[in-house]
Amino acid sequence: MLISNAFAQAAPAAAQDPMSTFTGLLPMILMFIVLWFLMIRPQMKRAKEHKALLEGLQKNDEVLTQGGIVGKVTQISDGYVHVEVAPNTQIVVQKQSIGAVLPKGTLKSI
Repeated sequence: MLISNAFAQAAPAAAQDPMSTFTGLLPMILMFIVLWFLMIRPQMKRAKEHKALLEGLQKNDEVLTQGGIVGKVTQISDGYVHVEVAPNTQIVVQKQSIGAVLPKGTLKSI
């Protein structure tokens, strides 16, 4: 009684803007570009560096595994590496588990 009824009116027909679809997709495109430069590209670069490290692995290199084991490479096969962790003590690890090649003389300083 004190408040009058409000009736909705039909909206006027909006003209189709050809740029409206592009401006709707623009935030998703920008988010993909940011995702590419912050996450995907650095991961690909890191994978390429790790592959080069494994291809350059040689006998008598001092290595650090991803599990934290430090040793000297004694034998290399296609998928596995024999690592000497102590005199006359060797372990066999997968090539992919080699995390880093250490500078020569690191084992003597530990």
